[in-house]
Amino acid sequence: MKLIIQIPCLNESETLAIALADLPREVEGFDSVEWLIIDDGSTDNTAEVARQNGVHHVIRHPVNRGLAVGFMSGLDACLRLGADVIVNTDADNQYCGADIPKLTAPILAHEADIVIGARPIDDTAHFSWVKKKLQRLGSWAVRMASKTDVADAPSGFRAISREAAMRLNVFSAYTYTLETIIQAGQSNLSILSVPIRTNGDLRPSRLVKSISSYVQRSLVTILRVFVIYRPLALFFYVGSVFWLIGLVAGGRFLYFYLSGGGEGHIQSVILASLCVTLGMLLYMMGLIGDLVATNRKLMESINTRLKKLGYGDHKRD
Repeated sequence: MKLIIQIPCLNESETLAIALADLPREVEGFDSVEWLIIDDGSTDNTAEVARQNGVHHVIRHPVNRGLAVGFMSGLDACLRLGADVIVNTDADNQYCGADIPKLTAPILAHEADIVIGARPIDDTAHFSWVKKKLQRLGSWAVRMASKTDVADAPSGFRAISREAAMRLNVFSAYTYTLETIIQAGQSNLSILSVPIRTNGDLRPSRLVKSISSYVQRSLVTILRVFVIYRPLALFFYVGSVFWLIGLVAGGRFLYFYLSGGGEGHIQSVILASLCVTLGMLLYMMGLIGDLVATNRKLMESINTRLKKLGYGDHKRD
């Protein structure tokens, strides 16, 4: 059994050594533990620091491609290297490396495909009150979208089984955290949350430039994933809203028309026609989207089979 711990990096030479010193060299249940760094176009000596601190594998992007792309590059490399379980963590030493066995244990016990570390958000001193509330709200939204029980959706500290890693695909270049949970939930992968500890803050978050920007991007990510994975439900609900408005407007016109004063309420007819037409168009978009989603599932199945052939499919003990 092989565990590979991957860390996406962008100009992390100042904190990477601290994060690596916190990682375990041995984890119960695994014959070998290896470290892998994804250098996502760093302009400092991140790769050299990684090698100096005993990192087994370093892959480099010639330019910065974004956190989500770096995460997927890491999964691809880990699968090619024969990882049975992959743990993803951050280069800023936010997460406690000693908690990695907590993440891997449910996968080894065949209780989960993906395990996500739930941070003690309320007790994290460097999180502002607003950020704590937004973290809770964002996790709730992801739980609703993914139909999972993930406690801390933005957490990047997670363990992924080989099978789950082969099935994950990320379309966003911004972040992988929310999209992978929603995709996994919609793909019937088992997701589990476990409580973890966090270390002191070494630097400000580079992903969260501002609260408003983070909220906006997160909402766009959730909406985009909904369109990809649940188009019929999304367009049906939105289309039904327009239908309801159209029925109310049409009912209003009929009321006045039957009362003898319909000639002054032609605007209600126009509004009703517009809303009903929009509702029908949204229903049709939902049906087309559902057909595309079905085709996507078939393509994902083919893609997974190709990955198994390319990486070598082997079962966990």
